[in-house]
Amino acid sequence: MKELVIISGKGGTGKTSVTASLAVLAKRSVISDCDVDAADLHLVLTPQIKKEHEFISGHEAVIRQNDCIGCGICKDVCRFNAIKCKQTFQGELLFSVDPITCEGCKVCVEMCPEKAIDFPDCNCGKWFVSETRLGPMVHARLGVAAENSGKLVSTVRREARLIAEKENYELIIVDGPPGIGCPVIASVTGASQVLVVTEPTVSGEHDLERILALTRHFQIPAAVCVNKWDINPEMTAHIEEKASNLGAQIVGRIRYDNAVTQAQIQQKAVVEMETAGADDIRQLWHNLKIKEE
Repeated sequence: MKELVIISGKGGTGKTSVTASLAVLAKRSVISDCDVDAADLHLVLTPQIKKEHEFISGHEAVIRQNDCIGCGICKDVCRFNAIKCKQTFQGELLFSVDPITCEGCKVCVEMCPEKAIDFPDCNCGKWFVSETRLGPMVHARLGVAAENSGKLVSTVRREARLIAEKENYELIIVDGPPGIGCPVIASVTGASQVLVVTEPTVSGEHDLERILALTRHFQIPAAVCVNKWDINPEMTAHIEEKASNLGAQIVGRIRYDNAVTQAQIQQKAVVEMETAGADDIRQLWHNLKIKEE
C-alpha cells in the first residue's frame, strides 16, 4: 500500500486542487483530507457522509457554581488567564472558565480548596467516513479554537489505512495541511512519498525550504511541482534548482489557468474539465509514477 501526501509550506498554493485531480487520475484510491483546521476538499468532491464520530481529546475545566465559594485561588494560579470573574448585583463574585483560553493543565482543579472544579473530556470536533464519486473518503472538522489537530490528523490517517486494507486499495491520497507544524508532521510521518506544491514567489521559496527540511528529517521522498509557474518563470527556475539541490524530485509545472476557478464553482476537479491546466496535472501524475515504485 502506498500513501501519497500532498503538502505545501504555506496556504493558498493550490494544494487541494491538485489533490482532487490526482484522486481522479488514480481512479481507485482512498482519499483523506488531513487539513482538519480548514478542510475544503469536500467542496470539490461533495462526499456523502456514511459515518460520523465525535473527536474527544484533552480536558476542559468547568466550575460548579453551586459549590464555588468565590475564593479566587483558581484565578490566581491560572497562568493562561482562563478564569473569568464578574460581580453580581448582590456583590457576590462569580468565577467561570473561558473554554477558548483554557489549556486543560488542571492546576485550578488541583488547587481548588472546595474541589468545585470538574475536568471532563473535551469534544474537539468530528471526523467522518464518506463516499465520493472517486471512492471512500475520510475527513474531519476541528472545533472552533480546539486543540490537538495533530491527534485528529492521526485519527483520519489511521481510518483511511484501515479502509484501504479492508477493501484492498493500493493507494491512499492525502490532502495535508500547510506549514511545518504538528498537523503536518502527523500527516507525513510514515508516508511513502510527499508532493510539495509551491508557487513562484519569495515566500513560496522560503516555505519550500522549510518543508523540504522537514521531509529530509523524516527521510521521506519528496517531489516538487510549481503551481502558476508562468507568472514568474525566472523564479520558477530558481526554485526548481534549489529544490533539486535539496534532494527533491522536480515532477512538473502547472500553468496559471482561469479554468481552475470554474472547476471549483462546478464542484469538479481540474482534470475533469478540458483545459490546459488539466494537461499539466496529467503530466505531473505521469512523472510521479507512484504506482510503479
